[in-house]
Amino acid sequence: QVQLVESGGGLVQPGGSLRLSCAASGSLFSINAMAWYRQAPGKQRELVARITSDSSINYATSVKGRFTISRDNAKHTVNLQMNSLKPEDTAVYYCNAVVVTTTSTSFDAWGQGTLVTVSS
Repeated sequence: QVQLVESGGGLVQPGGSLRLSCAASGSLFSINAMAWYRQAPGKQRELVARITSDSSINYATSVKGRFTISRDNAKHTVNLQMNSLKPEDTAVYYCNAVVVTTTSTSFDAWGQGTLVTVSS
């Protein structure tokens, strides 16, 4: 069993910053890619940022230059620093990890989601 636990969401004014964190725990051997997705009301879930185990990174066009993803492989954590937030960034943000377990199976793990609201 593998769990992803997110933290750091909340209410922030436009132009403000938030930092999301996600920690993986449980019967995992290693983690390949880690990512943040988001889902706004009435919209499909979309990829925000993704980082591989060798730190190759890609961002959604809408967040490039404002968001920064980072990870700590030893601690099995991934962070998302969000700056210059806009109302359209309002969404539930989900942590995702491609986990390799101690029994050598691989699967997608998801966190429970954390709400980010950007509003004045």
